[in-house]
Amino acid sequence: MARLRVKYNEELAPKLRKDLQLDNVMQVPRVEKVVVNMGVGEAIQNIKLLESAVEELSKITGQKPVITKAKKSIAGFKLREDMPIGCMVTLRRERAFEFLDRLINIALPRVRDFKGVSPKAFDGRGNYTLGIREQIIFPEIDLEKIAKIGGLNISIVTSANTDEQGRALLSELGMPFRK
Repeated sequence: MARLRVKYNEELAPKLRKDLQLDNVMQVPRVEKVVVNMGVGEAIQNIKLLESAVEELSKITGQKPVITKAKKSIAGFKLREDMPIGCMVTLRRERAFEFLDRLINIALPRVRDFKGVSPKAFDGRGNYTLGIREQIIFPEIDLEKIAKIGGLNISIVTSANTDEQGRALLSELGMPFRK
């Protein structure tokens, strides 16, 4: 079992239930899934960039990404409908907790001039989205083999009903929020 999941089950869930004054164990917020998305707009001209992005995302997450395609044609960007322009991975259960553990304890502290993540990036229903500018903060990425430095979006979907419950859950998991 993932280290963070064991900690959540044994320590954090009872503490959250007490802190949030919840009656039922099933009301305690939990991580449902983590979606990691990498947009590669330059893939319109160079498809090799998308292939390297897929390889990097599979190294970071430990799961094979799905290639996302354009929904609409945009003439200004020379983009046609159904052209591949990115990749994404949905992590659930053990893999989600493993990824969150590596993100919180290894990758985020490697960001230059890191002061914490924004506490305002919640969507109103307890889900949190985080943007990372460089994929090289993950130790799995080999600097010599990357084609282009790119960013990625990480969405953490929780079962929390409110932003306060989601913030409490992520704070307990160790997410370094800015003061």
